Amino acid sequence: MAVVVTPENAQSILEQELPVVLDFGATWCGPCKKVGAVLDELSAEFEGKVVIAKADVDECEDLAIEYKVRNVPTIFFIKNGEVVDKQAGAAAKSVFVEKINALLG
Repeated sequence: MAVVVTPENAQSILEQELPVVLDFGATWCGPCKKVGAVLDELSAEFEGKVVIAKADVDECEDLAIEYKVRNVPTIFFIKNGEVVDKQAGAAAKSVFVEKINALLG
């Protein structure tokens, strides 16, 4: 399962040594649920290599503003504290696998 981001734990999640896949979504968003399910699968497949985290834009509003999230789902790929890639909108699992592999490369 992906790590759930809260305003209290966001900074510690983003400061981890492992690369982070940060998914901004919302409970009322249909495509977010599909992306969330894919990312849950990938969190198991890439366990120990990457941190996959989910932030609800309604609960983590300040973080969403910081990352300039305008649409959900929006997924950021973060390495060494820097955003190196971004995916706006839903995509196939293969797209996320490719982006995670690039993040690890």
